[in-house]
Amino acid sequence: MAQHKILIVEDEPDIREVMEFNLSREGFAVTAAADGAQGLRLAREKGFDLVLLDLMMPEMDGLELCRRLRETEEFRSLPIIMVSAKGEESDVVLGLGLGADDYVSKPFSPRELVARVRAVLRRRHAPDAAKASDRLVQDGLVIDPDRHRVEVDGQVVEFTATEMRLLHYMAARPGRVFTRDQLLERVIGEKAVVINRNIDVHVRAIRSKLGSWRDWLETVRGVGYRFRDSDG
Repeated sequence: MAQHKILIVEDEPDIREVMEFNLSREGFAVTAAADGAQGLRLAREKGFDLVLLDLMMPEMDGLELCRRLRETEEFRSLPIIMVSAKGEESDVVLGLGLGADDYVSKPFSPRELVARVRAVLRRRHAPDAAKASDRLVQDGLVIDPDRHRVEVDGQVVEFTATEMRLLHYMAARPGRVFTRDQLLERVIGEKAVVINRNIDVHVRAIRSKLGSWRDWLETVRGVGYRFRDSDG
């Protein structure tokens, strides 16, 4: 089985060495960069399965690097985990809003880091739930996770990998109400940063891209979210 290729972008040498050592020991093929500019260059030169991205760095910070990656077609579904000593909720929300799939706060244990990486890769290659690859068609809305493609009223709209999973998971179960905790566990993953706004940020981003279909993703006040049942 081919090794998963991981890019670490971290400016602190000691932390970068610990991350590289522990991931390599677990069988990952690891490449490391000391700043955002070098990380962007390596990402463009080599193919990676996942990026571990520090938030505060010289040359180009992690938020800007995440933004640039997500603006490029080939990197829109590339899993990104933010890693930073800035663990405030506002930073988590900002990183997730730019398209990061998960967030790890320093200090972290090597075991936790490896678990997060495995969880994100597992979600990418083995989507949650039966029929997770089914193509869904509802009049002007087409959700095709196998092709990572969403069409809204005939227009292709770009979604991050996490947004795609959330939208497909709920749309495949119309009318069913999911709490934020359920969505975190079943779609984002049990190792995700467990804050309510994690899900809220992703839902807000999904709605902004759904155009005339935005109201189909409904908020159930005091409970969570559901995708409208066309029969209801």
